Amino acid sequence: MDMTQTATTEAALEIAGMLIDAGHLSREQLEYALRVREKLGGRRPLASVLQELELVTEDQLRATLRANRLNVRIGTLLLELGVLSETDLQAAIGLQQESGGKKLGEVLVENHFLTEDELLNVLSVQLGFPYLQTDRLARDPKLLAKVRPVWLEQNGCFPVRAEDGSLLLALVDPLNTKALAEAERLLGETPQPALARRFAIETAIQALTRPTTVDTSESGMVAAVNDILRKAIECGASDIHIEPMKERLRVRMRIDGVLIQTLDLPVESARALTSRLKIMAGADIAEKRRHQDGRLLFEHDGAKIDMRVSLYSTIHGEKVVLRLLNNRSHLLDIHELGMSPRVLERFKNDVLDVPSGVVLVTGPTGSGKTTTLYGAINYLNNINTSIITAEDPVEYVIPGISQCSINAKIGITYEETLRHIVRQDPDVIVIGEVRDRFSADTAIQAALTGHKVLTTFHTEDSIGGLLRLLHMDIEAFLISSTVVSVIAQRLVRKVCPHCREKHELTPDEIRRLGYNPKDSGPLTFWRGTGCRMCRHLGYAGRVAIYELLILNEPVKEALIQRRTSYEIRRISVESTGLVSLLEDGISKATLGLTSFDEIIRTLPRLARPRPLTELRRLQGVKE
Repeated sequence: MDMTQTATTEAALEIAGMLIDAGHLSREQLEYALRVREKLGGRRPLASVLQELELVTEDQLRATLRANRLNVRIGTLLLELGVLSETDLQAAIGLQQESGGKKLGEVLVENHFLTEDELLNVLSVQLGFPYLQTDRLARDPKLLAKVRPVWLEQNGCFPVRAEDGSLLLALVDPLNTKALAEAERLLGETPQPALARRFAIETAIQALTRPTTVDTSESGMVAAVNDILRKAIECGASDIHIEPMKERLRVRMRIDGVLIQTLDLPVESARALTSRLKIMAGADIAEKRRHQDGRLLFEHDGAKIDMRVSLYSTIHGEKVVLRLLNNRSHLLDIHELGMSPRVLERFKNDVLDVPSGVVLVTGPTGSGKTTTLYGAINYLNNINTSIITAEDPVEYVIPGISQCSINAKIGITYEETLRHIVRQDPDVIVIGEVRDRFSADTAIQAALTGHKVLTTFHTEDSIGGLLRLLHMDIEAFLISSTVVSVIAQRLVRKVCPHCREKHELTPDEIRRLGYNPKDSGPLTFWRGTGCRMCRHLGYAGRVAIYELLILNEPVKEALIQRRTSYEIRRISVESTGLVSLLEDGISKATLGLTSFDEIIRTLPRLARPRPLTELRRLQGVKE
């Protein structure tokens, strides 16, 4: 047995001993579990084996850990819960020894073995510590008068009064019993240890001695706004959120579909910064009580970036959200969208090459519908085809097609545009979005008169697109005779190719995907550990997940009979080879394109997925 296995076994026995002392496990059961674990290669966490053998329940494990939480070592806990691999733990311990006294949790986060949120969530759930999920800790002057900032800085802690009046001590290291004992002496009452991000604790302490200032002059605000916009463009953000809060102005950016905290400003700067954005967006600078919209063009590296601005009145002031629009002439080729080989072949042959009918691209906001829509248009665009669009706004400029950008202020509304669009002798009509009964009726009527109609729709999945049309009081026979296909999609973050490593799913993770761990066998995904190339996030870019529903006769018949979504889905799977969003996500995760966490965070789990070998056959994917 090598040193790694020895350390792992000792860590496993540490928690097992606690379970025995608590009366939840006998020594005979432990010996049996160790023999089973050895047959499995000795690498599986013992806690996982004990639960799988039904010798210990998850509640018993959690109760035992909470009862012994001040005696549990963080490395032992993370290893036994399957959060950290043996190799990573040994590497982190080595780095800890070289660091000269740093806490293991600090080493793990600093070296990107896991994110701070992952670490704090595990400690909160398993050990029962309250987790203060905020970037700004509330200040209680009475508490802070009893302690010196230097003491707070030395101990990495900050006292907080909870809503129920109890005293919490937010700690960088929640197992710091010395700080808890000293805090009790200084504050005159017993604090409960709590978790908070290091950034939040350090920011709160710094605010006591070094208050943040910002230049609120006109030139200062111009520079501040330009810096925020420039950083968003360079980071590839799709949205910027500027949010006034009680004690600060928070700036977050949506990068690869996830909001990331990027900046904190004093609340005093909110009015001047918002006014600068209003001037740039052409909004009413004097109006502060009503919601407003606007638009601005920002020049960066010789290119003009179009941004849609939304101002929303809140109790703490006006929140500003900027959506960065594409306005690119470069389109993704249909082969670059990310569809699996067989799904792409069916999409071209059975959907796009059909001369008429409605094609719906569905998904929530920010799921890449427009990119897919224009990839399809690019495929259809040729000298013999007349393509005309009604969009709000035009996001891609495409040579050879007639594009109209909706502008209600000058009377170019959706209703007015759709009335005229069919008089332009088009072959292909593109409606930016089906918003209401009128736009749905227009799409259906255009398809009935022999046109091909491409449009987007906001629904959960492909079957939901059909059901929503029914709920708009469109007759079922009209839907079945005009809708050719519904494509549902999501965007998930791609695992960084520079720092990715294999991730063998635990039985609990396999179960969360909808499989039975005993029947499915081992399942290996990939995950990023974080590196300089991906800004230590473990992800770089995004990939689309697709669900392609092609309406054949059995599906049309089920629709006319107004069957339930479950029955229509079952018929689609059996008769059209429908691969669900979840199944496409699982398939792409095994290829190293995305991760387990992204699948769980993003994709709907509406039915039990089929075995991986069957999915690969249906999608034409080779191992």
